[in-house]
Amino acid sequence: MNRSTSIGKAWLGTALAVIALICVRPALAQMGVVSVTGGRVAGVRSGAVTAFKGIPFAAPPLGDLRWRLPQPVKPWSATLQADHFGPPCMQGGRRPGASSSASEDCLYLNVWTAAKSKEARLPVMIWIYGGAYTGGSASLPAYDGTHFAEKGVVLVSFNYRLGAFGFLADQDLAAESPHHVSGNYGLADMIAALRWVKANIGQFGGDASRVTIFGESAGAMSVGILSVSPAARGLFQRAISESGGAPLLPVKPAGESYTAEAAFLSLRSAEDRGRGFLTQLGVQDIAAARKLPAEAILKAQTGIGPVYDGYFVPADAYQRFRAGHFNDTPILVGTNANEGGFRPIRAEFAGTTPEKFEAHVRAAYGQYADQILAAYPHATAPQAEQASQDLFFRETAFAWKSWTWSRLQSEKGHGKAYLYYFDRRSSQEPFGPIHTEEIPFVFGNVGQTPPRGFEPPGPLSAADVRLSQQIQSYWVNFAKTGDPNGQDLPRWPAFSASSQQAMYLDADPAPHAGPVPNLNQLTVLDAYFRWLRDAQPKQRPN
Repeated sequence: MNRSTSIGKAWLGTALAVIALICVRPALAQMGVVSVTGGRVAGVRSGAVTAFKGIPFAAPPLGDLRWRLPQPVKPWSATLQADHFGPPCMQGGRRPGASSSASEDCLYLNVWTAAKSKEARLPVMIWIYGGAYTGGSASLPAYDGTHFAEKGVVLVSFNYRLGAFGFLADQDLAAESPHHVSGNYGLADMIAALRWVKANIGQFGGDASRVTIFGESAGAMSVGILSVSPAARGLFQRAISESGGAPLLPVKPAGESYTAEAAFLSLRSAEDRGRGFLTQLGVQDIAAARKLPAEAILKAQTGIGPVYDGYFVPADAYQRFRAGHFNDTPILVGTNANEGGFRPIRAEFAGTTPEKFEAHVRAAYGQYADQILAAYPHATAPQAEQASQDLFFRETAFAWKSWTWSRLQSEKGHGKAYLYYFDRRSSQEPFGPIHTEEIPFVFGNVGQTPPRGFEPPGPLSAADVRLSQQIQSYWVNFAKTGDPNGQDLPRWPAFSASSQQAMYLDADPAPHAGPVPNLNQLTVLDAYFRWLRDAQPKQRPN
């Protein structure tokens, strides 16, 4: 049953709204029940923060709306009791956001605010979750926005379609599209949520002219996409990318793979893959596929993500940056020291020997193999495993794109760039924090039991709590002014081509600025990608 059609009887909603208005102080009454696109919503107050959960921002993408751009939300008459999250979007059972309540009817968002009136005009932060574009949900406990709201921002999170539901490309879908493209419905959901914020966030005391988008992993990559996408122009004023980066890699040649999450397919390649997906489903066309149950789609899907379609995701993002054709905002971007220590990546490269590492590098990097091999120690099996994790995940998927984005922004943009390196180490993690580990530090939720699919950061100390408070203060300051620096915080220098500094976020020692980490590896990769970007297809290795 669609949540948008099960809001409750009008008299009950009205009664609850009246009770909400009576039970709060007059200055806070406006934050108890507010009017948004579609109708009225009632939040739940805890301490100084009021949370509104499960607000629809688009029509349920069901039936004929499957694989279409998000449509206007369906209005409701009774006051919507926004006291619980909407269901996660459809995804596999092992993904971090998977649950028995997952549904195609999932386009809902959440708002946390401590504003006492609509006139507060607080800065707004919009969180985009990760999960390789096949999993995740805005309702995970690690993403609770209470502490951000307590620090004076309005925090928004939302769901977006995943996997084949969000990123299936097909020629028939392109034919029915007003933009003549297909495959990026999940990104269209993100833009619809941003438009909702622009139209409605003032009702929650937020300032629609001070919006920061931030995300991690696939969410951070999405921040990078939105930063270069003409479709997102004017919808945000700052951008934070945690283990992601802008889509700066060359379009992936047929049969070539940098890493699973490093580059996207061209529209033509994605549509060819989509046609094969329909064959796997046993249907002839999209009309027939739209009649299948969601479980059939979910069972058949494989890894799938955004597409270089020329509309939502420009295929020439690097050149657009070089030409100054991007959404110019201050950026705060970075990576974790041991991204590849993440369980799925660790498992993928387990058992890598020096010989296997060398063979893989020579097959992937052709004439640049010797330089890359020289940059990554791999004489022993443990070194070869770590080198694989660092090269094919940390550097290629995240660090090179973040570093290159910082260079392009500082050279071609007006907004400043701030680069970080999350390096909180422990006896359990001598190589440093793994992928996703900065999230509870950013949200101020350190010590919380991590959700399924995440890994605990090891024993926490008072220094870790202090580090979390510092990191969140940096993020909040950036959302307020475009500069992370503030009182009682170690100085974070802006990145520039002439002064390539990164902020090392660590508990022991305290956060401090230093040289860009792993610069030798990044420089070698940069030469390879520059050659690949400029080479003719026949010159590309293998």
